[in-house]
Amino acid sequence: MTKSKVAVLYTRPETVLQDYQRLFELAGGRAVLDPNATTILKDNISWHYPMPSANTTPWQLEGTILALRQAGFTDLTCVQNRTVVTNAFKGEDLNGYVPICQHHEVPLLYNFRSEDMAWIPYEPRAKMLALNHIYPRGIHIPDYFLGKNIVHLPTVKCHIYTTTTGAIKNAFGGLLNKHRHYTHSWIHETIVDLLAIQQEIHPGLFAVMDGTTAGNGPGPRIMKPEIKNVILASADQVAIDAVSAKLMGFDPLSIKYIRLAHERGLGVGDMREIELVGDDVSGENWNFAVGHSFHQFLGWMAWYGPTRVFQKLVLRTPLVVIPNFISEFNHDWVHWPLKEKHIYEEWKANTTWGQLFERYQREGYLVESVAISN
Repeated sequence: MTKSKVAVLYTRPETVLQDYQRLFELAGGRAVLDPNATTILKDNISWHYPMPSANTTPWQLEGTILALRQAGFTDLTCVQNRTVVTNAFKGEDLNGYVPICQHHEVPLLYNFRSEDMAWIPYEPRAKMLALNHIYPRGIHIPDYFLGKNIVHLPTVKCHIYTTTTGAIKNAFGGLLNKHRHYTHSWIHETIVDLLAIQQEIHPGLFAVMDGTTAGNGPGPRIMKPEIKNVILASADQVAIDAVSAKLMGFDPLSIKYIRLAHERGLGVGDMREIELVGDDVSGENWNFAVGHSFHQFLGWMAWYGPTRVFQKLVLRTPLVVIPNFISEFNHDWVHWPLKEKHIYEEWKANTTWGQLFERYQREGYLVESVAISN
C-alpha cells in the first residue's frame, strides 16, 4: 500500500522562508501541481485582527510564494473571501498580506467581486453528504476556481465546531458564498463534500500549514497561542489534517470530518497509513483542548441545541442580522479590545515569531526576488 506523505519540519524565524521552500519539495509539491495551470493561493483569515495562530502568517504566505516560484510556478493569484463576521480587506491589511503580494506580483482577487469571478451552478460527480440538502436550489461555486491548482494556507488550531481546523475546512470560505452559515449543523459533512468537489475541479491540490504559533482552546478566534515551531505540507488534505490533529493531542479518526473523508477515500486519516518525512515529530503531544466559551454555547444552541428548530426563521430571513451582530460584538467589541489585543501585543513583544511579525509590519516583505527554476 502506498502511504500518503506529510512533510513536517521544525523551524525558526531566521530560516523559516528557506524551510518553507524545503518543505514544499519534501512534500512533493512540484510533482502534484499542474505546471500549465494558474495556482490559487487560498490564505486563511479566521479573524481580521492579527490574533496569533488564527490566520495565515506572512512568512507562510511569502515562503510558499518563494517555493512555488522556485519550482517554476510563475502564474500565481491569491483569492480572498468574506464572511458575515470577518472583513477580507481589513484582514489582508492587518495581517500583512498586501505588501507581500504586491512585491511578488501576485494579484489579489475576491470571490465576492463580480469583476473577479462569478458564481455558477455546479453538479458534483461525487455523491454529496449534505450540500444538496442544504442548497436545494443548487450548489454554486466560483467559476474562477475551475481548472486551477489551489494551495491552501491554514494554521494549526482548534475549532469549536470541528475540534480542529486546517486544510479541509479552508475550502469553506472559497467555495461557499456568504450563506455558508446555513451549513453549520452539518459542518463535518459539508467540508467533506467540498473536498470531493475540489478533487473534481482542481488539477492540483496542496496544503502548506503553519504551526509556528499554534492555537489552543475554543478557536478559531478566541485561543491561547502556543509557540510550537513546526510547519507542515502535503498533497493529501486529509493526511495533513490528521497529522496536525495528532500533534495537538487528538485521535484523528475520532474527529468526524477526518473519519468521513478517510472512509470515502478522499485521503488518509489513519496515522498508520501516513508517511512522515522531514523532522521526527513522533514524540509530540501538545495536549490541546477545545474547552468552552460563550460563543461556543450560542453556537451549540443555534446549530445543535433545542433552539435548532428556529434555524430557518432566524438564519434564512432578515433576522440573521441579530446573531451576526451578537457574534461581531462579542469578538470585535468585547474580546479583542479587552483580552485578545493584549495577548497579541504580548506575543509580538516577547516572542521571536511576534518580533518577526512586527518586522513584516515595518518592512512589508523579506525577500527581494527569487530565481525561477526550469
